[in-house]
Amino acid sequence: MNKTELIDAMAADAGISKAAAKQALESFLGNVGSTLKGGGRVSLVGFGSWSVSQRAAREGRNPQTGATIQIAAKNVVKFKAGAELSDAVN
Repeated sequence: MNKTELIDAMAADAGISKAAAKQALESFLGNVGSTLKGGGRVSLVGFGSWSVSQRAAREGRNPQTGATIQIAAKNVVKFKAGAELSDAVN
């Protein structure tokens, strides 16, 4: 399912226009992004939670030349599925 299909499904399920569903989805994504960027955590009970984790700098290799390269440290987003979502998938 892509973003357009999700918007269509949200509009149909909620009985709202596609424009309103798109606005709601974009608001959700924007708020999740800004919360994570600020170092916070987003948790939806039963669905899952998003958090930010620090990945340390490390050495890597260029696969073409075999030369050692330095990979910079960065923040990564992690998602942990909740119990209800896990049960629905399994």
